[in-house]
Amino acid sequence: MSSLIQCSQFADLPNGMRLHFASAGAPGRPMVLFVHGFPEAWFAWEAQLEAFGANFYAVAVDLRGFNLSAKPADLDAYRPKKIVEDLAMLIAHLGYRETRIVAHDWGGALTWNLAIFAPQCVRKLVIVNAPHPYLFARELSENPAQQQASAYMNWLRKPGSEQLLAEHEFGRLDAMFRAGAGADHWYGAALRARYHAMWSIPGEHGSHGLTGGVNYYRASPLHPATEQEPRAPGARMLAQDWVTRVPVRVIWGMRDTALLPSLLDGLDSLCPDLRISRIADGSHWVIHEQPAHVNALIAAALDESG
Repeated sequence: MSSLIQCSQFADLPNGMRLHFASAGAPGRPMVLFVHGFPEAWFAWEAQLEAFGANFYAVAVDLRGFNLSAKPADLDAYRPKKIVEDLAMLIAHLGYRETRIVAHDWGGALTWNLAIFAPQCVRKLVIVNAPHPYLFARELSENPAQQQASAYMNWLRKPGSEQLLAEHEFGRLDAMFRAGAGADHWYGAALRARYHAMWSIPGEHGSHGLTGGVNYYRASPLHPATEQEPRAPGARMLAQDWVTRVPVRVIWGMRDTALLPSLLDGLDSLCPDLRISRIADGSHWVIHEQPAHVNALIAAALDESG
């Protein structure tokens, strides 16, 4: 880890949540907030902190339920509205009225919501392989290919999925990373050990270390239909309620097998200020596979006027 990165920093928020974060660069500079997905942590953005700490106050947070942040045992604590509230409060706690955001996977899902419903907090949104909520609901309702690609969500929602993920020294989670391109290059022994240690940190009140992360899926209103819920949740969402009025830049690994490229169809109708960069040979884990390329695209987005 670079000596430029400051770890072991904590924010005690007004809602009672304690979040861990790491940073690079001086507070007071324009801020860029990096937000990870499942099953990751702040250090998924280490290469970005090193790259952007020179010109920004670059911050990478552990979302609630992950790594060193608080891990409530209650499922209700993982409702998207509450986690979006964490992010808004973190921005204010760090002394900012607004920030630029770079987010992936669940981090992207949450920051889409932040940009839509609290646009005053977001100067610019850079999304890496994370679907817009309205388009995700549409595809879960109408597209059999995305329904099949998202079937794992219903598996994760089942009781006991965290114990199954932990079996065989987290073998299923290791396989999730290795399913991308070039994992032998980026998911080596040192990073694997780091993730295994993080996944082993227990939650509150004796809950499993992976329960917090899995609870994002259990608490989400968006998932494929089931026998108990034959109509995909979110099918009644109205497009006009989900327009994203902040500038949006999307980076998309086109070989993502969980979030299909069809999720980009129609995005321009929901984002008046939009640019999309497609990486033909990138998977869901493109930030790890091609950090220099991704950093160049992030830099171009952040360097734009405004």
